[in-house]
Amino acid sequence: MAVQRTYMAKPGEVEKQWHIVDASDEVLGRLASDIAVVLMGKHRPEYTPHVDCGDFVIVTNVDKIAMTGNKMQDRHYTWYTGYPGLRLESYQDRQDRKPEDLLLHAVRRMLPKNKLARHMLGKLKIYAGPDHPHTAQQPVELARTSKKVTA
Repeated sequence: MAVQRTYMAKPGEVEKQWHIVDASDEVLGRLASDIAVVLMGKHRPEYTPHVDCGDFVIVTNVDKIAMTGNKMQDRHYTWYTGYPGLRLESYQDRQDRKPEDLLLHAVRRMLPKNKLARHMLGKLKIYAGPDHPHTAQQPVELARTSKKVTA
């Protein structure tokens, strides 16, 4: 009787690829979930949970990312400074001040909560404008079928 073996990827034997995404008029959450899947490597058939099988992702034009409805004005980031009081900042204010932070935090929260997530997040390169310094890696367009924000 033949026994079928489960393939387990080993660190270093997975070939990393580079993908590029244009975030103009994309919905923040839908884009973040697609990027998180690629960073984890779940788009590959040889995905192994304890090995970083993911690819590099370059995201450009993050300053033009959007959310549906009035979420940019209604939802807030909150953080505690250590002093009395709680700090609040709307998503729109955060996008005006640090446009890369919106996508970075959305993707970070979709990754696993372990030590491997730091390595996965290190493969995410986010740029506010259309230019990036990774042309030598010859990135390919990430195949996505998500909806764009209209008006």
